[in-house]
Amino acid sequence: MVAVNTNASVQPQGKGKGKGKGKGRPFNPLEDRMAVLAALEAVDYVVSFDAETPKDMIESVTPHVLAKGEDWRGKGVVGRVWVEDHGGQVVLVPLVEGRSSTNVVKKILEVGE
Repeated sequence: MVAVNTNASVQPQGKGKGKGKGKGRPFNPLEDRMAVLAALEAVDYVVSFDAETPKDMIESVTPHVLAKGEDWRGKGVVGRVWVEDHGGQVVLVPLVEGRSSTNVVKKILEVGE
């Protein structure tokens, strides 16, 4: 199961801590982001969430494995304590350098200069 932030929860004026990803984000509509994830063989189910954090969803599902990008190291992974207290594990997934959407947009803007 993969949980995906809704567009509103990603945008700067969206829910949550008010930080958001910045103007014009996300680049792709929620439905498109969910469809790409659902097409992956390893993914059985994709769900969106609009809450400040996925805490309630994590606690209702109690996953065996909670995966987050390694950029969350030191930031406090929401749900970590719950998952570990219930016998699960938290895995920080390595990022692929230069493959973030932020880097893609940066390259596009550089080419357009």
